[in-house]
Amino acid sequence: MTERPADRHDFVLIIDFGSQVTQLIARRVREAGVYCEIVPFQSAEEAFHRTRPSAVILSGGPASTAELGSPRAPQAVFDAGIPVLGICYGQMTLCVQMGGEAEPSDHREFGRAMVEVVADCPLFEGVWATGEHHQVWMSHGDRVVRLPEGFAVYAKSDGAPYAVFGNPERKVYGLMFHPEVVHTPDGAKLIENFVRKIAGCTGDWTMAAFREEAKEKIREQVGSSKVICGLSGGVDSSVAAVLLHEAIGDQLTCIFVDHGLLRKHEAEEVVSMFRNHYNIPLVHVDVSDLFISALEGVADPEAKRKTIGKLFIDVFEAEAKKIGGADFLAQGTLYPDVIESVSFAGGPSVTIKSHHNVGGLPDRMNMKLVEPLRELFKDEVRALGRTLGLPESFVGRHPFPGPGLAIRCPGGVTREKLEILRNADAIYLDEIRKAGLYDAIWQAFAVLLPVQTVGVMGDGRTYDFVCALRAVTSVDGMTADFYPFDMAFLGRAATRIINEVKGINRVVYDVTSKPPGTIEWE
Repeated sequence: MTERPADRHDFVLIIDFGSQVTQLIARRVREAGVYCEIVPFQSAEEAFHRTRPSAVILSGGPASTAELGSPRAPQAVFDAGIPVLGICYGQMTLCVQMGGEAEPSDHREFGRAMVEVVADCPLFEGVWATGEHHQVWMSHGDRVVRLPEGFAVYAKSDGAPYAVFGNPERKVYGLMFHPEVVHTPDGAKLIENFVRKIAGCTGDWTMAAFREEAKEKIREQVGSSKVICGLSGGVDSSVAAVLLHEAIGDQLTCIFVDHGLLRKHEAEEVVSMFRNHYNIPLVHVDVSDLFISALEGVADPEAKRKTIGKLFIDVFEAEAKKIGGADFLAQGTLYPDVIESVSFAGGPSVTIKSHHNVGGLPDRMNMKLVEPLRELFKDEVRALGRTLGLPESFVGRHPFPGPGLAIRCPGGVTREKLEILRNADAIYLDEIRKAGLYDAIWQAFAVLLPVQTVGVMGDGRTYDFVCALRAVTSVDGMTADFYPFDMAFLGRAATRIINEVKGINRVVYDVTSKPPGTIEWE
C-alpha cells in the first residue's frame, strides 16, 4: 500500500460539518507546516481510528446543536486525550459533547465583530494580550450558555460571552469566530499556535520534503511501466509533468493537444520549455483547424465546452494509441478536486458546468491513474513548481480555462475573432506587467463581445468590435472583487488595444464582483 504523508508527518484531522470555508482551515494548517486532511463528519469515526491524528479541528457548519439529529464529532475524539479545536459550530458541539450547554441566541452575529481578551491563553501566545480588543469574523446564531466542567473563558464579544473558551490541561479549545478567514487578521497565527505550540506538531510539511516523498511514491506505483501525461501548459499539468520526469525519466511521455484556443505564443512556450529546457519526451499535436472548424457558429457556452471536451478526448486517445504500451495516465488533480468529489451528504457532488480535462479517459482507455498532486492546494502546487525550478512565468501565471479563448469570445467563434482577442489580451497583460500589478491580481483577461459599435478613426467611420477587460482579486476563486485600476492605467491599455488591434474600436472595463457574476464571462 502506498505510503501517505500522514504516515511520515504530524497529522491534523479536520472534521467538516458543512462550512463553506473548511478548505481555508486546511490551508492555514498547511501554511503552518503541518499536514492535514478534511473528512465529512459522517466518515470521521473511521478516519480518526485509521489515521491516529496528532490533533483534531472541528469546522463550522449550518446546523444548530439544538436541532434533533444535528451532527456530532466521534466521541473517540474527546476520549483520546489529544488536542481539539472547535470553530463556530465545532465549538458548539464540542461544548455540548463535553457536558456544557448551548442554545439558539437572540443576539446573532454575522460579519466583523470585536472580541475582548479577558485572560491569557496558550492560543493567544505572542498574538493577543489580556485587555486588548481585536477584530474577528463571526457567523453564528447559537451561543454557549454553560461551559463544560474544567473550562474557562478567555475572550468575549457583545453577542458571544464565551467567544473563546478552553481547558489548557486537556488542550481543548473552542472559538466562536472563524480564524481561517482573512477577515480575522490574526486568525492564521491562532491556528498556528494550536497546531505548533499546543499540539506540538513539528512543522516539517514542506514542498522540498513532499518532492522527494512524491517521487518515491510515483516509482513505487508505476514500476517500470510507461506513463502518459496530458499537458495543457497550465500550472498543474506542468508541475505534475516535471515531477514525474524527475521520478521516472523517459518512462514519461507528455501529449500536448494544441487546440488553437491558447493565448498568444503560449503553444510555442510550452513546446520550447518541455522539449528544450527539460528534455521531456513530448508529442505536440496541432489540431487547431479541427477544433476551430467544429466551434464555428457554436454560441451556447455549454455546447462549446462539450464540443471541446469530446474532441480533446478523441485526439488524446488517438495519440496515446500511437505511443502504445502505456499502463498509466497522469493527471494534475488537486486536493480541492478530491474534497469536492464527495458532497457534504456523502454522495457525489453536483456538476455545475462541464470541465475540460482528461477525467473521462481512464474507463475508455483501461489505464490506471497517477495523480501526484492530489494532496496539494493550488498555492502548494506553485510552491512545488518553484522547488522544481519551473520558471516564474509558468508557476505564477493566472488561471486559464481549459476551453481557452473560446469562452472569452461570447457568441460564435471564428478564426478572425480569436486572433483579434488573442492580440488584445496580450496587450492588456503586457500593460499589467509593466505596471507591476500582475502578481496583485488573481486573474486578468480580455473578452471580445459579440457587439459592434460605430467609431471614428483617421477621419473615417468604423464599425468594429467591443473589447471588455476583466481583472479580479481573490483568495481561492470562490468569491472575487474587481481590481480597482486607476483611470490612467485603463486609458493606456484601451488606447494601445484600439491603436494596435485591427477590429476593435471600443474598450470597456467589467466592475462586477463574484457573486453575482462569475469570473469568466461564459
